Parts: sequence; C-alpha cells; structure tokens
Amino acid sequence: MTPDSELSEREYFARVRQYPDLFVGRATFHMVVAFLTGYDQHAARHGGAGLDGLREWLFARRGKECDHAWPGVALHIALPHGWRHIHELPPEDDARAVEVLFRLLDEFLAERETAQAP
Repeated sequence: MTPDSELSEREYFARVRQYPDLFVGRATFHMVVAFLTGYDQHAARHGGAGLDGLREWLFARRGKECDHAWPGVALHIALPHGWRHIHELPPEDDARAVEVLFRLLDEFLAERETAQAP
C-alpha cells in the first residue's frame, strides 16, 4: 500500500473515504468535517492549498449562496429537506451527508487538478 505521504490529495481522500473509521473514529458528518477542517488548517499553516475555494465551489454547485460555512453548504446539497442540528443528524441522513461530502470533495479536487494542469 502506498504511504499516505505519497498520495495526491484526491488519492488521499479516496483512502479516507474508503476507511473513514481509521481516520476519524466513528464516521459521522461532524467527525469528517472536523478532520477536513484540521487538514485545511494544517495546509494553510504550511503553504498548501487545503480546501481553498471549496465554499465558493459549493455555492456554484448548489446554485445559490447562504451564510453557512462550507459544511453547511454541503449539507444543503446532501439534505435538501433540511436538518435540525449538525451534531444530531438521523443515522440515514448522517450516512448520506458523509457520502455526498466525499463525492463533492472529489469533484472539487478533480476540477482543481484540471485547472492546475499545464
């Protein structure tokens, strides 16, 4: 298995998506968001792109803006019927939100890779 340090961002997050419990403990939307936020903050401190532009990309994907940070925008896309509290999602909504979040993240990173290609 290729070490995490040698993976592209897309490959790394595909691994996280495949084995979320190894990276975040219990794979809930809240825990995945906490992991991604930590990844983003580390990238920002060390000169990486992290999740720069994700919120704006999600706005474009959703077709409208709101006051939420990127996790809330992702929830709008995953759960268009709404939700009460990010920490109290019903299990089926939580599982859907995690799956949609990883799908959106992969699409975002794929577009960014294409835009950065020579």
